[in-house]
Amino acid sequence: MSGRFLVAAAVTAAAALVALYLALGGSDYEPTASADPCASREWRAPQGIEESAQQFALSALDGAACELGVTREELAVALVTEEARAEFAAERGIDEAELEAAVRAGVVRGIDDAVAAGALNPLVASGLREVAERLPVDETIALIIDGSELFGDAQGLLGGLLDEVGGLLPD
Repeated sequence: MSGRFLVAAAVTAAAALVALYLALGGSDYEPTASADPCASREWRAPQGIEESAQQFALSALDGAACELGVTREELAVALVTEEARAEFAAERGIDEAELEAAVRAGVVRGIDDAVAAGALNPLVASGLREVAERLPVDETIALIIDGSELFGDAQGLLGGLLDEVGGLLPD
């Protein structure tokens, strides 16, 4: 086969691909809009710790994003590193206290949604709410990112969190 034939075949294949894309409605494509983080979302029936943790994380991100008036996706990217958080806060004129309050509120929303879905015991949730409102923001963010801790050994989690928080809780 000659080089000209291969080039012609490649151009024909590319043109056919573009024509097929347009014929199937590709020119009308618009990305899906981000969901409103303030709107409540139903949890699917949790099928284990990982799925419950994922739904908790999404719910907590929604709650925090709603407090800040941003999308869940924007906030998720901002919480990845301390530098990203600082840049996010500076771009939006949010101080550290506002960001911390929003993250804590998000975790509380996640806990409330987990209770409503039957994924978390209400008695355990009441203790977790108290702890979540007093945790340092880095620990609170870690709780959102790895919410699976909430749905494992609840008694062990509470004990571990109380040890970690130490003197922050009243006697």
